[in-house]
Amino acid sequence: MGVKLIVDSSSDISAAEAEKLGITMLPMDITFGTETFSDGVDLSPREFFEKLVETDELPKTSQITEQRFEQAFAGFVNEGHSVIYIALSSKLSTTYSNAKKAAGKFPGKVFAIDSLNVTIGERILIQHAMRLMERESDARKIADELNERKKEIKVLALLSTLQYLKKGGRISAMTAFAGELLNIKPVVAIVGGEVKLVGKAMGSKKGNNLLVQMIEKDGAIDFSMPFATAYSGLSDEYLQKYLKDSEALWKPSSENVPIYAIGSTIGTHAGPGAIAVAYFAKKS
Repeated sequence: MGVKLIVDSSSDISAAEAEKLGITMLPMDITFGTETFSDGVDLSPREFFEKLVETDELPKTSQITEQRFEQAFAGFVNEGHSVIYIALSSKLSTTYSNAKKAAGKFPGKVFAIDSLNVTIGERILIQHAMRLMERESDARKIADELNERKKEIKVLALLSTLQYLKKGGRISAMTAFAGELLNIKPVVAIVGGEVKLVGKAMGSKKGNNLLVQMIEKDGAIDFSMPFATAYSGLSDEYLQKYLKDSEALWKPSSENVPIYAIGSTIGTHAGPGAIAVAYFAKKS
């Protein structure tokens, strides 16, 4: 038969979008107090941030269990298909570990890929997988290609506030207070599958410039591969400003820069007002 692609909601691909793309999205559960939602099914990024800004406590995310993966994999394998599942970083969740255990029950039929990424970094690897599936029917070859090319993915984000990093225990209250007082905008990156602080700027304009400088330093964007930008919160105002400020970086090779909304997995810690870019670095 064919190859089926399964993704999770940390890619910020909703169930409705996945259906249009012809892939399967497994949602994670997001809990606000006593309310639990299926991410990307009955909770959109906008709805998530509306709830986030109204609560003092950070929501909790539940990983996808081994049993849910086994059920999803078995459904396709029993129909004669091979399966590729692309997971959010194993450094951020046990979801990949659960998927790997479930995949082991279908040797040679199910391949679990640790994207070592999340949100749009995960998304562009998924988009590359879809391109490969158009011309390749061997799931193992596709999986090998994804595991190789994922090393070239770069993700950088400029945060608007430090308050959510403080709430999540990632920084101290004193550091957050000082940062807000000085209008410090941190730049974070996905490094080795983890979120790392890689730079700081005073103010949004300098933050935008720093983001451009870091992209140029990390290597040119390979526009022959998928790339994306994203924003968190209720408006893409800051992202539109960044794209205007960095027009020279994007316009030579692409007239339409893809824009997506950041969801709960990263949005919980980034908070509203963040902007992010994801791309495959051009090989030297």
